[in-house]
This record gives sequence, structure tokens and C-alpha cells, in this order.
Amino acid sequence: MMLSRYKHEHLISLLGFCKDDGEKILVYEYASHGSLDRHLSSTSLTWRQRLNICLAAARGISYLHDPNGTQQRVLHLSDFGLSKIGPANQQHTFLFSNIVGTPGYLDPQYLEKYFLTKESDVYSFGVVLFEVLCGRLCFEYNDGQFHSLVQRWKQSSEEKKLDHVIFRDLKQQMDPSSLEIFSNIAYQCLQKTYELRPTMARVVEELEIALEIQETYDVPMDYEEMMATAVPPLLYKSQEELNTLFSKGVLLNMGKTWFSLNKNGEHCEMISAAECLIPIASIYHKDPYSSEYNSRFKMGSYLAYNRKFKTRVRTQFLSPKTVYAVNLVFKFMKKNPTGEPPYVALEYKLAENTKSSIVQLADEREDGWLMAKLYELTSDSRNVDLEIVFESSKKYYSSVLVIEGIEFRPLEKA
Repeated sequence: MMLSRYKHEHLISLLGFCKDDGEKILVYEYASHGSLDRHLSSTSLTWRQRLNICLAAARGISYLHDPNGTQQRVLHLSDFGLSKIGPANQQHTFLFSNIVGTPGYLDPQYLEKYFLTKESDVYSFGVVLFEVLCGRLCFEYNDGQFHSLVQRWKQSSEEKKLDHVIFRDLKQQMDPSSLEIFSNIAYQCLQKTYELRPTMARVVEELEIALEIQETYDVPMDYEEMMATAVPPLLYKSQEELNTLFSKGVLLNMGKTWFSLNKNGEHCEMISAAECLIPIASIYHKDPYSSEYNSRFKMGSYLAYNRKFKTRVRTQFLSPKTVYAVNLVFKFMKKNPTGEPPYVALEYKLAENTKSSIVQLADEREDGWLMAKLYELTSDSRNVDLEIVFESSKKYYSSVLVIEGIEFRPLEKA
């Protein structure tokens, strides 16, 4: 239970183990997204997200090598059978009489000399860095034979031909300098001699630089257009401060769009009723908007007296390849005194469709508004164009609806 003693924000604690009747089970803290190997080939895992994952892992291993405030370090490589504690100032820690560990990740020096060192960890981490870069595990089986890809990756790096092995969905996302720093430190980790390999502290430093460069590179792609239309103008000194502003939510598009980031860094976008409403000639109200309902939009909320209105919703800032829920955000003019779940029973359809749907119930939000889910869609780009028609139904007619807007919210990942 040695590893259960070490606590760090980038370590998952080992809680226990079981060995019974031929079964061997390790019990860890719950990690909702599973292990990294399940996501290596995911097209939705961006280069910036991969950098963040690698940096967090590097910080965890660096801590295990030199725990703050202790005189011990942990070698934590290949599998838990190799985990050992040793003095922090000792170079070569343990001599093994037999080779154990996971093929593909093992340090060649360990295979030759049976010595396990901190540099052995560095080598294995370099393999993982290349896996993240190439979007696949470091080995494959051909005709039942195990084949390591590590030497091929090293050769591609030496010959400046990484483009041949990089995961193709990442190529358009990468800042060249960020890629160069990342690939250089990954290659250094795979050097045969201990002396040429970097420390994990140095790996952390290089990955921090690669991430910082990538974040700067991503700002024009993701945020330049947004910041130009922010009301009021956004004031920030760093990417971290900008992300904090976006996490809280800001008004864009001259105050007609509410934009925010969720905890996964995905874009949430709400189009105000005033921006997306299409006037219906047969329906006229002298003052259809109200500022009495605490709307985040200056124009206020649209009062749908007879529940018949049309919207043309054009997004500008969605995250590509993301599954979104399309929600109507609203309130009732008269609050429900019973405390029962909000019952909407609102008919709606896309303009090109003939058949209507009915949304029955709404969810209460933390901001005090209600949210009725209309559709799910997967975004191909930042832009979506929908025309949605809402119709009154005498059968289900109840309180006047106060419409704030149409929201595109990423679905929570299981």
C-alpha cells in the first residue's frame, strides 16, 4: 500500500487491492473519464487538451520523484510491480534479478543492466508522450507477434519526418513551436543513456512552455472575433484571466449573444430573443419586450402572450464536433404556486417540417430561468442556422411565456 500514502492533485490514489482465487484487482479513486489509452485516437481530444493531460501527468511523476518535504522518492514505472521507495539523493536505486514490466514502455538500460532509476521513469513517460502525439498505443500485433513502434517514432523525430506519424486530426490545430518543444522533450526522454535524459522537473518546464505557446496560438482562432464584439470590452492580463471571464459568461455580438465556457472548455452560446425573433405580421403587441425579469440582455425578454412566435437562430461560436442540446430559456409570467415541476407543453417544429413536437417539462437553472430541451445536434463548425416555429395550443395553454433566448449547451459527458 506504499502508493496510497502519496497525495497530490495529479495522482490517483491506490485505495486497495485483492488477490483471491487467481483474481488480482487494484482499486483506485474513481476517474470518470477512464484511462488515457481509451482517448488516444479520439478526434474530440484537442492538441491543447492533450498538452494539459501530459503536463498534469508530468507534474504527478515529478512529485513522486521528489516529494515535497520528504527525503524519499518513488519510482513508479511500467506497472506497480516496479514501484519502489528510495532515498531522494540516490542515483541507482534497485537491482532486479528478473525483468518485469509492460513491453514497449521498458527502459532499454533496465533490460540490459537490471537497474531501475528515475531515468527509467523518464523513458517510459517519453513513450507516453509519443502515444499522445501519434494518437495510438506504442505497440501493435501482426500475425500474433508483438511489435514496438518506439524506434519508428524516434527515427521519424531524428529525420524531421514527424508529419508521417502525428495523429492526422491534430495537424491543423498545432502551433509549430509548441509541437517542436513537445516532440523535442519527448525525444530526449527516449535517449539510451541516463545522462542524456531530462529530469521530470525539466519535462514539466518544457511542457508548460509548449502549452503556453499553444494557448497563445489558439486565442486568435477561438477568441479574437469574440473579443472584438464584447460588451463591455474584456480586460485581462493572461489567458487564465480570459478563461475565467469566459467561464463566468460574457456578452458578445454587441450584447445580443451570451457566451460562456463549461468545465471542459467547450463553448456555450445563447442567442437573445431580440436577435433571433422573426416578427409575425398577424401578431402585434405594443410593447413585446420587458426588462422586469432579470434578463442578461439589455433589450430584455420577449413576452409570448399567445405562445406563437418564430425564431431564426444563427450561432457563431460553437465548439466543432460537439454534441449540443438546443434549449429554450424562459420563465412563466405567473409563477407556479404549487412547487411542482414546471409544465410547459409547448408545440414547436423546424420551419421545413410539417410535424410538430411538444416539450412537456422544463428544468430549473441556477440563474433562476427555466430550460426546455428542444433538440440535440452535433456541430460540424462554429456556425449553425435553425429556424424554429413555436405554436400555441389551446389544449395546453397556460401562463404567458417570458422568452430570454435560444441556448446551445454542450451535453454533459458520461
